[in-house]
Amino acid sequence: MHASRLCLGVIAGAHGLRGAVRVKTFTAAPEAIADYGPLKDAADARRFALRLIRVEKGVALVHIKGVGDRNGAEALKGVELFLDRGALPPAEDEEEFYHADLVGLAAVDTNGNRLGTVRALHDFGAGDLIEVLPDEGGQPRVFPFTRETVPDIDLAAGAVTIDPPEGL
Repeated sequence: MHASRLCLGVIAGAHGLRGAVRVKTFTAAPEAIADYGPLKDAADARRFALRLIRVEKGVALVHIKGVGDRNGAEALKGVELFLDRGALPPAEDEEEFYHADLVGLAAVDTNGNRLGTVRALHDFGAGDLIEVLPDEGGQPRVFPFTRETVPDIDLAAGAVTIDPPEGL
């Protein structure tokens, strides 16, 4: 199970006077945001053809076809940019995966006891986190998304193994 669409970035604001925008990307390399063809908004109502200008401080500066001035660029601030999951190439080996492929998988501890369902993966700047929603309800639990804490990811079995650090 995986998401049918992936958010590859969000428009952070205008850059300059000629319609360029800054895009906070969720791609492995910020410059890759323009490599996937047209992206769509969250409502699947608008398409955005991106042309990379450059990457500056980890943010992609891009031109969007049809946006020619600062007002048009400013109007797009906050727009999330999505791609259909099927448009991505398959992972190159079994140790690689897309974060979105983990969403919805069962989360189990090292003894095989179910902890819940993977709800999301986050990167707030200090390393990736995996969020698990307990089956019995309650607050989601968040764990570091490291090889030590998540020692096994089995996409075929639909499960991730989590070995919570002491105190979590």
